Amino acid sequence: MDEKLTEILTDTPEKTADAGAWLAKEMIKDGNTNAFIALYGELGAGKTAFTRGLASVLAPQCAVKSPTYTIVNVYKGDSYRINHFDMYRIADEDDLYSTGFYDYIDDGVTVCEWSEKIPFALPESYFRVSIEYIGAQERKITICKVNGGKIC
Repeated sequence: MDEKLTEILTDTPEKTADAGAWLAKEMIKDGNTNAFIALYGELGAGKTAFTRGLASVLAPQCAVKSPTYTIVNVYKGDSYRINHFDMYRIADEDDLYSTGFYDYIDDGVTVCEWSEKIPFALPESYFRVSIEYIGAQERKITICKVNGGKIC
């Protein structure tokens, strides 16, 4: 069964990062070392800021940068590894395969920006994070737990 976990309103990148920290503290920390987080949102919505907040809990010594040009950045904490993907330039399954994506997803917490580009590769269960503009600086972040591939 799909479950809406929370909806958070933010108006700064720091508050968007706080939403990522919430997910890490409440849903991932304490053993969920292979969680998958699918991020959705327009350009500049705050996907990397959200990931920065998540990493502040799971790999606090790491500096999170957008993986736009590298496709994937890996951050290693004491107990968690974060695989941070940007799927913006992925056109099909061959492109995805060439990134090594399938080798990463069983080894750490995987965060995918632009997940709408890879619906065929999303796992059966994952966290869906939608970041929507609701004003010039305001964002609405909806975090759901997806089970069985059904979206909340």
